[in-house]
Amino acid sequence: MSGPKLKFMGSLSTHHLISLAGLLSASARVSAPFLSSHNTADDVEESRAALQRCSPGNSRRSTCLYNLATHLRNRFKQRGVLSDLDEAIELNRAALVLRPPGHSDRSASLNSLILSLKDRFKQRGIRSDLDEVIELQRAALLLRPPGHYLRPTSLNNLAVSLTERFKQQGVMSDLDEAIELDRATLLRSPGHPLRSSSPTNLAVSLTERFKQLGVLSDLDEVIELERAALLRPPGHSDQSMPLNNLAASLTERFKHRGVLSDLDEGIELNRAALLLRPPGHSDRYMSLNNLAISLTDRFKHRGVLSDLDEAIELHRAALLCPPGHSDRSLSLNNLAASLTYRFEQRGVLSDLDEAIELNRTALLLRPPRFKHRGVLSDLDEAIKLERAALFRPPGHSDRSMSLNNLAASLIYRFKQQGVLSDLDEGIKLHRAALLLRPPGHFDRPMSLNNLAISLTDRFEQRGVLSDLNEAIELHRDALLLRPPGHSLRSSSLNNLAASLTGRFKQRGVLSDLDEAIELERAAMLLRPPGHSLRVSSLNNLAASLQSRFQQRGVPSDLDEAFKLYLQLSHLSHAASGRDLSAAKAWVTSAEKLKHGSTLIAYQTALKFLDQHVALLSSSSRHFSVVREATSSLATDAFSCSVRHGALATAVELVEQGRAVFWTQLARFRTPLDELSLSGDTGAALAEELKRLSFYLRSTFDQSNEDQSPQIRQLTMQWDDVVSRIRMLPGFSRFLLPPLFSGLQKAAEEGPVIIVNASQYGCDALIILTGQDPVHVPLDITRTDVSELSSEFQSLAEQFGSSDHEQELASILRNVWDDIVDPVVQALRESKVPLGSRIWWCPTAEFTLLPLHAAGPYEKKKDNLSHIYISSYTPTLATLIRARHQVSRDASPQHFVAIGQANPDKGKKLDCVAPELAIVAQHVAPVMSFTSLAESDATVQGALDVLSRNQWLHLACHGMPNPQQAFESSFAMRDGPLMIKDIVRSDWQNPEFAFLSACHTTVGDEKSPDESIHLAAAMQFSGFRSVIGSMWSVDDKVALQMVSAFYANLVDSSGKLDCTRAAEALHKAVKKLRRNKVPLEKQIVFIHIGV
Repeated sequence: MSGPKLKFMGSLSTHHLISLAGLLSASARVSAPFLSSHNTADDVEESRAALQRCSPGNSRRSTCLYNLATHLRNRFKQRGVLSDLDEAIELNRAALVLRPPGHSDRSASLNSLILSLKDRFKQRGIRSDLDEVIELQRAALLLRPPGHYLRPTSLNNLAVSLTERFKQQGVMSDLDEAIELDRATLLRSPGHPLRSSSPTNLAVSLTERFKQLGVLSDLDEVIELERAALLRPPGHSDQSMPLNNLAASLTERFKHRGVLSDLDEGIELNRAALLLRPPGHSDRYMSLNNLAISLTDRFKHRGVLSDLDEAIELHRAALLCPPGHSDRSLSLNNLAASLTYRFEQRGVLSDLDEAIELNRTALLLRPPRFKHRGVLSDLDEAIKLERAALFRPPGHSDRSMSLNNLAASLIYRFKQQGVLSDLDEGIKLHRAALLLRPPGHFDRPMSLNNLAISLTDRFEQRGVLSDLNEAIELHRDALLLRPPGHSLRSSSLNNLAASLTGRFKQRGVLSDLDEAIELERAAMLLRPPGHSLRVSSLNNLAASLQSRFQQRGVPSDLDEAFKLYLQLSHLSHAASGRDLSAAKAWVTSAEKLKHGSTLIAYQTALKFLDQHVALLSSSSRHFSVVREATSSLATDAFSCSVRHGALATAVELVEQGRAVFWTQLARFRTPLDELSLSGDTGAALAEELKRLSFYLRSTFDQSNEDQSPQIRQLTMQWDDVVSRIRMLPGFSRFLLPPLFSGLQKAAEEGPVIIVNASQYGCDALIILTGQDPVHVPLDITRTDVSELSSEFQSLAEQFGSSDHEQELASILRNVWDDIVDPVVQALRESKVPLGSRIWWCPTAEFTLLPLHAAGPYEKKKDNLSHIYISSYTPTLATLIRARHQVSRDASPQHFVAIGQANPDKGKKLDCVAPELAIVAQHVAPVMSFTSLAESDATVQGALDVLSRNQWLHLACHGMPNPQQAFESSFAMRDGPLMIKDIVRSDWQNPEFAFLSACHTTVGDEKSPDESIHLAAAMQFSGFRSVIGSMWSVDDKVALQMVSAFYANLVDSSGKLDCTRAAEALHKAVKKLRRNKVPLEKQIVFIHIGV
C-alpha cells in the first residue's frame, strides 16, 4: 500500500545544493585588493587644516584633497555617517581633475573614487553610482596595459562590478563582458597572487549565465574549470570547497542530461568533501546535506534502498547542527521527505509518523507559509510579522523591502478574502516604498510595477478611472528603466499594453488600443519561438487585433489575429495551462466569427489538453485543473466536426476530451506499467518519463518568470524518450489519442451511440463495425436538454415519497420523442436486429437522463426496452479495454458479497442480510463465495477482500457528493469507503460488480462528462461489467431485483459470465414489470461495460 503523498515545502529534487558556484554573488566573488594610500593616524581635522593651507594652484593640493577624502572614508567606515562619504566622493572628484591622464598618481585617485562610490552604492543603491564605478574602472584599466603587473587586478575588479550591475539591471551584455574579462585574467602569469581565484570567478559568471539562458556548454565549461581548481595540492586549506562546487555542477548537469555517471561522480566528490569537513567544521552541515540529496536522487533513479537509508542517516547527522542554525528548517524538511519516500517503499508507519512530526517542527521555523497551505491564519500571521519588521527606523536600508513585503501580503489577502481595506493599505505601502527608491535606485522599476498592478486591481473593483490612468503612467516610467536589452523589458511592455487595453474598454479611445498593439508586437519580438511566455504575448496581440477589427473593420487585423493563432498548432514544447487557455481563446474567436480555422483550433486545444493532463500526477487534487481546462471543449469539438462533415474526427475528438481524469489513468498509468514490465529498456524509459513529467510539471508551476531554457531542454528530453518508447514493439501509439479505426472496435458486439449536447447543436452518432458513423441530427437544443435533465433530477429526489409515475412517464416520453426515437429509427435503417444489445455513450447533460428507459409509454407502442437491450459506457476506449481485459490467470475466481446495514452514518437498512443470503443462494453453488457483513464490513476489511476477489456484490448506503465527487463513498461500519480509496486499490483481474446502493452513477454536478462516480470508479479500476443505480434504491425492491438478476446471470453450463449481466438485468426488469413494481423502481439500475 502506498501512503498518502505529503506536500512538502520543496521536494528533494528541487532542494538547492549549498555550493559556492551556485550561491556566490558578484559581491562575494574573490576581489583583488584596491590600491589605497598608506594608513595614517591623521584625523579628519588635521587633513582639513592641511587642505586649507594648500591654496588652489599649489602642486600639493591634489595630495591634500586625496588625503582628506581617505580619512573621511575611514571615518564613515567607523561611524556610518553618510555625509562623510558624500564629501569624500566630491574631494576625490576634485583630486582626479588635478591628476589628468599621464599624471603619476591618477591611478590612485581613480581607485580611491571607485572605493567611495562602491561604498555609497551599497548604502543607497543608486544605479548611477555603480555606472560611474564601471566607467572609472574602464579608465583605470587603460592605465594598466597588457604586461602591467596590476592589469589582472583591474580586469578582475571591472568584471566584479559588471556582474553586480547585471544582477541589478538584467542586461545580458554586462554578464557576457564580465565573462570575457574573467577569461582574460586567466591569461596572467602562473605566479600571479590572484591566479588561483580566476577559475572560481569565471565559473561563478558562467553559472549565472547558465541559469539565465540554459546553454549546457556554459555548464560544461564550469565543470572543466572546477576540475582545474581541484589540481591544488592535497591538503590545501580550500580543497573541500572545490570538491563541493564540482559535485554541485555535476549534479546540475545530471538533472539536464540524465547521465547517471555525473550523479555517481558527484556523490563520490561529496563524500571526499565530507571527509575534509570533520565534526566541528563550519561547512560540515553543507556537505552532509548535499551528499544526502544526491543519494536520494540516485535512489529515485535506481531504486536501491541502501542509498535512501544512507541519505536518512546523513540528514539526521545534519540535524545535529545547533538548534538556531539558519538552515535547520531545511534539514527537518529534507529528513521528513526522505522518511516519507522510505515509508512509501517499505510501509513502516513509524517512518511516516516521524516525518509528520518533523514537518510540524519545520513549519514552526517558517511562519509565513500561507501560499504552501492556503490556511488564512498563516497569511494573517505573516502580515503581523511584516508589520513588526516595519519598526525598523525610517533611515534603515531594508525599510523599503519591509514596506514592499507587507504590501504584497495584504494584497494577496485581498485576493483571497476581497476586503478592499487590505488593497487600499497595500497601495499606500507601495507608495511609501517607492518614495524610498528614488530615480536611480535599482529596485525602483519593481516598485513602479507593483504600485501600478495594485492600482489596476483597485480600478477593477471600484471603476475609478484615475487609478487606471496612474497605473499607465507608472508602467511607462518602469518601461523607461528597462531599456532595450533588459531581461524584464518584455514584461513591462506587456503590463503597459494590458493597462492601455483596459482603458480602451472603458473609454473606447482607439489610440489606446493602437498603442497597446504596438507594445504587444514589441513584447512578442522579445519572446521568440520557444520562449515560455510567447504564447501569452501571441494571445494578447490576437485579442487586441480582433478588438480593433470590431471597431474599424479592417480585414488585415483579423487575418493577422488568426495567423497568430495558427502558430499555436506548430508549438514545439509540451503545452502548459497557459498554452491551453490560448488555444481555447482561438476556439472561441473562430466559432464566433465562423472562421475557417475552427476545426484546427479544436484539434490544437485538445492536443494541448492531452499534453497538459499527461504531466499532472494521477491525483484527485488535480481534478479541479482538469475540470476547468475541459469545460465544454470536447462536446463543442464534436459539434464542429459534425458540421464540417468530419464524422470520424468527431468521434476522435469527443473521445480525447471527455472523462479526461479516467482516460489519463488508463492511457498513461496502464501503458507505463506495461512498459515497466517489457524488459530492462522499457523499465528504464518508464522511469525516465516519470522523472521528466515531474520536472516539467514543476517548471510549468513557476509561472511568474520565463522558464524557456528549462522547458526547451526538458521538452527535448521528453520528446526523445517518447520517441524511443514508440520504437519498442507494441508501443507505437504510446500516449497518443486513439484513432477512429481503433475506436470502432467498441462496436464489435453491437452499436455504440454517442449522444452529444453542445451550445452549437445536439447530435447523435451511431458507431457500427465496418462502416462510417451514422449521423442522427437531434431536434433539441442544449438548453432544452439541460431543462429536461433538471426536471428529471428534481423529480428523482421525490421518488419513494408518493406516486410520481405519470410525471416520470411524461419525461421519458419527451426523452423518446426528442432523443431516442430518431436513433432507434436510424438503427432500424442500419439493419440492427430487434433484441440486439446497444451501448449509450452520452455527453454533457445527456448523462443525467435515463435514456435506457425512454419510450412512448402508450398501449400497443414499444418502449426502448422492448426493442433493444441497453448498456452504457463513459467512453469508447473504456468499453474496448473491458472487452480485451479477459483474465489470463487460470486460477479459480472468487466472489465476495459485502453488506453493511448499520453504517457509521445513515439509517439502518433492514434488507441487507436477506439480500446477501439471496446472492449466496445463487452464487455459492457455482463459485468460491465469501460474505463480509456488519462489524467485519469496515473500510479496511472491504479493501482487503476486494484485493483477493474478482466478483463483487455490495449492499449498503451509497453516499454521492456532487460538489466533491472524489469524496463520494459507500458507507461502511467505521466510515466511508471513497472513490479515491477504490482507485488506489490493487485489484487482481476484477470481473463484475453489482452496486446495490443509492446514487452510484451520480457524479460531479459541474462536470458530468468526467463520469466521476462510484460505478465509474469500479469500471476504471478494472471491473469489466458493473450494475449501478441512478437514484435512491428501495430496500425491498432491491431484494426482488437481485434474486431475478442472479437467476439469469448463471449460464446453461452452470457458470457465472459477466458478459450476460446486461441481459440478466433486462430480464430482471421485465419480471419487476410483471409484478407491477412502480416504474421508478423498475428502471433505477443500469448496466455499464461489456
